[in-house]
Amino acid sequence: MTNLFPRSALQELEAWRKADDRKPLVIRGARQVGKSCLVRLFARSYRRYAELNLEKPAHAALFRRGLSLGELIQAIQLECRVAEGPEPLLIFLDEIQEVPEAVAMLRFFHEERPEIHVIAAGSLLEVSVESAELPFPVGRVQFLYLRPFSFREFLQALGENEAAKALETVPVPAYAHDRLLALFHTYCLVGGMPEAVRQYVETQADWAVLNRVYADLFSAYRDDILKYGRNETIRRVLLHCLDSAPFVAGARVRFHGFGGSNYRSREVGEALRTLERAMLLELVYPTVQVAEPFMPDRRKSPRLHFLDIGLVNHRAGLQGQLIGIRDLTDVYRGRLVEQVVGQELKAMDVRMEVPLLFWVREKPQSHAEVDFLVRTEHGTVPVEVKSGPAGKLRSLHQFMMRTGGRLAVRLHAGPWSREVVNAGGVSYVLLNVPYYAAGLIPEYVRLGSSSAAGGAGGI
Repeated sequence: MTNLFPRSALQELEAWRKADDRKPLVIRGARQVGKSCLVRLFARSYRRYAELNLEKPAHAALFRRGLSLGELIQAIQLECRVAEGPEPLLIFLDEIQEVPEAVAMLRFFHEERPEIHVIAAGSLLEVSVESAELPFPVGRVQFLYLRPFSFREFLQALGENEAAKALETVPVPAYAHDRLLALFHTYCLVGGMPEAVRQYVETQADWAVLNRVYADLFSAYRDDILKYGRNETIRRVLLHCLDSAPFVAGARVRFHGFGGSNYRSREVGEALRTLERAMLLELVYPTVQVAEPFMPDRRKSPRLHFLDIGLVNHRAGLQGQLIGIRDLTDVYRGRLVEQVVGQELKAMDVRMEVPLLFWVREKPQSHAEVDFLVRTEHGTVPVEVKSGPAGKLRSLHQFMMRTGGRLAVRLHAGPWSREVVNAGGVSYVLLNVPYYAAGLIPEYVRLGSSSAAGGAGGI
């Protein structure tokens, strides 16, 4: 069996297993981010386990025969050679999007047989269910969102356990900074796709092998996404948008003429939203508000974030620029570091699908843009990804002056520090955090909030 690297989501699966109000669990994520491997690793703690791949005709047929739930469970146990017994039974329904009838059946597991542990995994579930005109069992399932390996998971896969411990120490020890920075740059080269990580661990940076992995991944995505185009025109637009998206990762985009095409806004918008539902990319819309709650303004052009930094580097030909780099903000006009920071922020919470958000002020002679707004227990905190002295953070200063904020974060290639900044008569605490610790921003905010005026960070 392929080496199964541990994932942080295992802790959530264990909590789900022990919960009194457990419901069938649907693991969402793009293809090949490790959903099946995660469940198989988790299943090692069960004595009774049944795995069905609903891309297989024999497994799919079980859900298309109109069996009662009791008959279906018996048929699954027979198919998977699972003996009867008092121990809990874990049923894993892989590629569930292929059989909408199986999606609909999840509600009956919840209502009639809650003692059976059921996990389903798939991509583009909404499109599959909508096309079959079957209801999704809203309220009767739980969700878990799996993404490519985070930097912390990457370190663990490499066996860099001491580095992982240093990363989780807030603030990071000064002695570990240079090592973590170098390892993070390696992570940005390799990315977090499980097969790429595995090949990197086994071959130690054989880029010919890794590039074959990336090429195979893209081929799989192209083949997969074609299933969801209603006609040939839509399929062409989908393929064009998929091929073009990595080249604009981290940048704001316009739909009309996307990727140097002649496609109209409506065609491109529909295609990009389909790719978004497949979790291959995210369209991040800005907010213009200066007070909670910060709502995205969908009339403005979004910023595009792709699934994985390694795939972006491969498709855009950026690998050579990253070898030996000392500061990611110097590469690709700073867009690459925004891509990977967004990736780290998305990986912070597997229980929820929280959209990314940034802030803009688009006025004549007064344009400003703050890279991210991050929700924390101390409120929504602005985050800039930038090198150089604090005096150059003009957009961040504008945001803080307009919101009256007391605490902000600047991600950079330097070590951790904390300073008080005065801008336009407003004083606030600026936390300078190494960008490899982007996934720990809430912990740094908790640490730094005691220095904010009145002891309350955020807005």
